[in-house]
Amino acid sequence: MTTQRGTEPTDRKTLVIGGTGKTGRRVAERLAVRGLPVRVGSRSGEPPFDWEDPGTWEPALDGIAAVYVTYHPDLAFPGAAEAVGAFAELAVRKGARRLVLLSGRGEEGAVRSEDRLKASGADWTVVRASWFAQNFSESFFLEPVLAGELALPTADAVEPFVDADDIADVVTAALTDDRHTGRTYEVSGPRLLSLHDVAAELSEATGREIRYTPVSLDDYRRTLAENGLPAEFADLFHLLLDGRNATVTQGVQEALGRPPLDFAEFAGKTAATGVWSG
Repeated sequence: MTTQRGTEPTDRKTLVIGGTGKTGRRVAERLAVRGLPVRVGSRSGEPPFDWEDPGTWEPALDGIAAVYVTYHPDLAFPGAAEAVGAFAELAVRKGARRLVLLSGRGEEGAVRSEDRLKASGADWTVVRASWFAQNFSESFFLEPVLAGELALPTADAVEPFVDADDIADVVTAALTDDRHTGRTYEVSGPRLLSLHDVAAELSEATGREIRYTPVSLDDYRRTLAENGLPAEFADLFHLLLDGRNATVTQGVQEALGRPPLDFAEFAGKTAATGVWSG
């Protein structure tokens, strides 16, 4: 892999952890388009990678020069910082010095993971992201959109939803250009939207009514349990409710020299794929 600005050329691969997920898939595609070798880090990968099985980490790192680090289920969950720190130390020992971490805005637990990764001695970049626009098309909000009702514990809170394509572009730049080493980019979309706004944007894009119904955190925890999802996901909504992330950031502009994609653009292009047609 050849990177810019004086980094020593190498043919070694980039490991993309979560390479089948929302951002990882996009990063792997971008690297492949540039002719750069990629290894997908997942339980079904070859070799497999599993955060819950540290024995899989070393084989996945063989011959790897750089890593895109995404942690499942979330950096705010207990044990995340310890796992990320141990992995980063191993990666550096194995020769993968360039580590790019996907983090979350306003998450204290995520900052602990950032600190542990930095302490490994890696050439690091941190990308702190707002909530993904693609949560409504590729994740746990897809079924509610198809059902026509977003029943979420967000009251009238606002969030600058960021497009996963912007995140992937920033991450790819950080993996391939050492000008981004030692930088923390807070990435968001260009405007704040409430869930009322999101429902209106999705309704316009799909041509059918999609409602937003505020619910309590306790009700949402019950819904998560009924669907076999961790109740801790409900706690992440505090990041919306207390307003800590109710600001637009300039990370995409800083990293790429262009503005971020707007939610309306995301909604339009996603509706055209038919994913919300049901």
